[in-house]
Amino acid sequence: MQNRRPAAPASPLDSARRIVVKVGSALLVDGATGRVNRAWLETLAEDLVRLRRRGQEVILVSSGAIALGRRHLGLARGALRLEESQAAAAVGQIRLAHAYKELFEAHDVTVAQVLLTLEDSERRRRYLNGRATLNGLIALGALPVVNENDTVATTEIRYGDNDRLAARVAQMASADCVLLLSDVDGLYTADPNRDADARFIERVLRVTPEIEAMAGSAVSDVGTGGMATKIAAAKIALSAGAHLCIAAGAHKHPVRRIEQGARCTWFVPQGNPASSRKQWIAGTLRPSGAITVDDGALRALRAGKSLLPAGITGARGRFDRGDTVSVLAPDGREIARGIVAYGDGDVARIKGLRTREVAALLGYSGRDEMIHRDDLVMVEQAGHD
Repeated sequence: MQNRRPAAPASPLDSARRIVVKVGSALLVDGATGRVNRAWLETLAEDLVRLRRRGQEVILVSSGAIALGRRHLGLARGALRLEESQAAAAVGQIRLAHAYKELFEAHDVTVAQVLLTLEDSERRRRYLNGRATLNGLIALGALPVVNENDTVATTEIRYGDNDRLAARVAQMASADCVLLLSDVDGLYTADPNRDADARFIERVLRVTPEIEAMAGSAVSDVGTGGMATKIAAAKIALSAGAHLCIAAGAHKHPVRRIEQGARCTWFVPQGNPASSRKQWIAGTLRPSGAITVDDGALRALRAGKSLLPAGITGARGRFDRGDTVSVLAPDGREIARGIVAYGDGDVARIKGLRTREVAALLGYSGRDEMIHRDDLVMVEQAGHD
């Protein structure tokens, strides 16, 4: 029998259902010419298409718009004023989107541009709309390409780097894995360019003050993210139950290299996206209101199904779409908590109605579910009838 080389140890990337891949400006844009590094980008596209073909869902968070646009506007190297950054982003975004369209179209993959600001992940209603858009695009087979909306973002509402944006997107989309492809291959105990004794760290289970102290500053001429922003991104990802990987991306086929065991740093969460989200829902100290359900809805919830308007008999309290509410059994016991898709005024109007009747009454087509099962956690004690 022919001997075979042992396979590389499985990485969290292998089993991830939904993956967010972040590409830094230093990888995407040639620093000398200010043009897209197309030869490298073609190999990244091949990697992402391969992930999709084996059934994994992919979201790409891409830097590069400002770096691309500044060359066409003749803006000199160095720091840009806010209005110059916004102008460069407006010019570069078109070129960036066109490059992705061409590359992925060759693989019969439709790409969609999604522009976000910090407010879109911090404000409840915008967060829910962003989440719904990402889920809808993925369900329709498109590959979302996300970037910060630099053309309108002011200093006060900017992420300022796409590392944290990638982690927020992962949180928003309930992704299980985040890959930060950058010009560094992972986390060291100190800056390896300055300290010969710096040790490489392969695995981090918790972001401690000691881990944060290891972060340095940005070293790229075209990017804004240094190790500090990657550590901040890791904290966000871990709180959302997602693995996060910091890896060198300059090599061709950077994602495949991670799968094959290339050196990188993995931040490992204690839970998964679903459990982390549901722990947050269950831990809400003061739900904004309450919804009472009938016996049929109670059985459906216990079976792991979503709550539909038809199963609701009443509501109390003041709440908006996106608030956490208590779900009460017919006898008034709290059996679940969840993120509601309608405000209290609409709930009072559509309770007891079938899904097809809701749009006719409200005058618009909203969510089919009052509380989707992914946004609902049972809190009743064991021993129910």
